[in-house]
Amino acid sequence: MKPNLKKITLLLVGLIVGSTLFAQTDSTTAKDYVEPFSGSKMLNTWSLGVGAGIMTGFNFFTTKDQQDFTHPSSSLGYGLYVKKQVLPSLGIQLDAMRGKLNATQSQVDPTGTQPNGLGYYHTSLNWAAALSVNFTFANINWEHDRPFIQPYITLGGGIMNYTPRIFHNDGAGGGVELPFKTEGNHKIFETYIPLGFGFKFTVARNLNLDLGWITNFANTDNLDGYNYGTSSDKFSYIHGGLEFAFGSTKKPQMAVHNPVASMRTEYKTGDTQLQGEINSEKAKNDKLRSDLDATNATLSKLTTDSDGDGVVDANDKCPNTPPNTKVDGAGCPLPLPTVVTEEDKKVIKEAIRNLEFDFSKATIHKESLPSLDKVAQLLVDKNFSLKLAGHTDNVGSDAMNMKLSKARAESVKAYLVSKGANPSRIEATGYGESQPIATNKTAKGRQINRRVEFTLF
Repeated sequence: MKPNLKKITLLLVGLIVGSTLFAQTDSTTAKDYVEPFSGSKMLNTWSLGVGAGIMTGFNFFTTKDQQDFTHPSSSLGYGLYVKKQVLPSLGIQLDAMRGKLNATQSQVDPTGTQPNGLGYYHTSLNWAAALSVNFTFANINWEHDRPFIQPYITLGGGIMNYTPRIFHNDGAGGGVELPFKTEGNHKIFETYIPLGFGFKFTVARNLNLDLGWITNFANTDNLDGYNYGTSSDKFSYIHGGLEFAFGSTKKPQMAVHNPVASMRTEYKTGDTQLQGEINSEKAKNDKLRSDLDATNATLSKLTTDSDGDGVVDANDKCPNTPPNTKVDGAGCPLPLPTVVTEEDKKVIKEAIRNLEFDFSKATIHKESLPSLDKVAQLLVDKNFSLKLAGHTDNVGSDAMNMKLSKARAESVKAYLVSKGANPSRIEATGYGESQPIATNKTAKGRQINRRVEFTLF
């Protein structure tokens, strides 16, 4: 068995090194980004694994003296599994495998030549099925965008069907079978416990290389067709294979997804956007200062108000307004007030209920636009005035919340104006976190406080 173990070790080391080098060349792209705390809906959680390897009576839990046959050999084994990842570090999987077990030199008859002695055995593992839990480690990585190796351990319970065959050496180089079970079809059902460990390497977006060693504890001492001692039989399955993740190629796997990378991307994106907004506001302020200087230079020429309506002649589009007439910013008489009906209030309530923005941004979701279109049409048809008041929860600094609330109110105003509403009849104000209507100590309360209020008059 020692030469076989050396071969197995060299094989596993070669696969691990090769897979590590391959995985390290694969850097995380924008496709790996998942909005933090968005749950499992943005991740692939189902997978199918197939593999093959070596099945042998050698294991880490029994010595040679404790085994019924002291010289186990290795044979081909193969299997598959279906796994559901319920948490980033916890999966539930259904395993199945087949293979053969062989060994020579029994404890009571090492040469296998005594009368009715035991020379060697062959056991066919017709099938084995188990339900196991899989614990994944190291899928959180603070140094790399994507962890290239995921160690795991697995533990479960199942049932297997096997056919043991034992043989007596006839002294002439041949063997005579001594059936362990003479009745029926010689097949035996028994329960067992698989316990193992392994490593997975992400070689493509929905593809992992799976290398593992599983020791199976049979609830019997006749797996080799022979009862010796008091311990149950055990056998190992050393395997390599591929795991295919089900789902969209746009979604990463839950078990290998690194949420730290998404949080870093979120931070960098927000920081870049904020800097851009700051630069934009600075440019606007510089222009306003320049315009103000020019305005102050000619202000003395623009102070005449002939009709006394409060609008200077240079801006008065309706000169000679009768005294005591209320006018708008263009010097034109204001229309008589229009009554706000219950149907108008219903349109406003619907717009408030449907209004949503991108996280920490003033970008309006497209699902909110149809309701805003109705508000814009209402303002055009009835020439109403509208006050928009933006509010936030208490997450973040006061200054940032004040800016965000103002930006969101201005975003709604800009959209209504783009649909034909009169900008002079819309007021957009931000109050930040200063006017909560619910507690900020709960997620639900904070969600209620993140709002834009509409006041129609």
